[in-house]
Amino acid sequence: MNVVITAGRRHSVGLKADGTVTAVGDNKCGQCDVSDWRDIVAVAAGNVHMATNTGNAHTIGLKSDGSVIAAGWNKHDQCNVSDWHDIVAVAAGWRRSVGLKSDGSVVAVGRNNEGQCNVSDWRDVVAVAAGDWHTAGLKSDGTVTVVGNNQWNQCSVSDWRDIVAVAAGYLHTVGLKADGSVAAVGRNKHHQCDVSGWHDVVVVAAGSYHTIGLKSDGTVMAVGDNKYGQCDVSGWCDIVAVAAGCTHTLGLKSDGTVVAVGDNEYGQCDVSGWRL
Repeated sequence: MNVVITAGRRHSVGLKADGTVTAVGDNKCGQCDVSDWRDIVAVAAGNVHMATNTGNAHTIGLKSDGSVIAAGWNKHDQCNVSDWHDIVAVAAGWRRSVGLKSDGSVVAVGRNNEGQCNVSDWRDVVAVAAGDWHTAGLKSDGTVTVVGNNQWNQCSVSDWRDIVAVAAGYLHTVGLKADGSVAAVGRNKHHQCDVSGWHDVVVVAAGSYHTIGLKSDGTVMAVGDNKYGQCDVSGWCDIVAVAAGCTHTLGLKSDGTVVAVGDNEYGQCDVSGWRL
């Protein structure tokens, strides 16, 4: 399923059924300037890092013709995607953008200090995820490859098998298995990797210090830091998609409405009027 809701450090982005895009939250870098976007089939929001000096962010949009558009912070050329083509999925991390091509190869632009953009040799990739300083690629055989910072073992996924989806947070990586169970590696200070008991999960999302799991019955689970209430999702139902920002969480309901919990200092949770 193409990504129709996405959450960044201080903003939220929604893809509407008509291919247009809406965004709320902090717009100091123009990351919410998406009102003129058209023919979009997937969106991604950059920046999941929780720190006072990392509010800058960008937004990526995948168009129906396989090209990509970007808005927002471009200090590290993370928005220089105008020459991309044949793209089928996009991901946005802190200071970088990642694109999956139709042939299973991957492209990336932006900051590469930790090797998080070293994806040019990847092949047979079917999904991508971007954390702060690491990038994950799900391969067609159900294994996962990760590049970038591995200080907290967030890249230590060589033993993973039967993975069908991946998510990357600030310093952790989450993998959804074919049997509905979930694996996680990386920093676990806030218990964001305590997912071993999860089951019947169909979608995973990772924020700065929290992890979200959407169950097959439309309910949602969360573990990790809950300082801002970003894990208060136990009452949600009829959810069909989830997104985890830095300190907020979004849920798309089956009727096209969106719910949000967590930090709303910049209005990033003001999605009650959305119809996607």
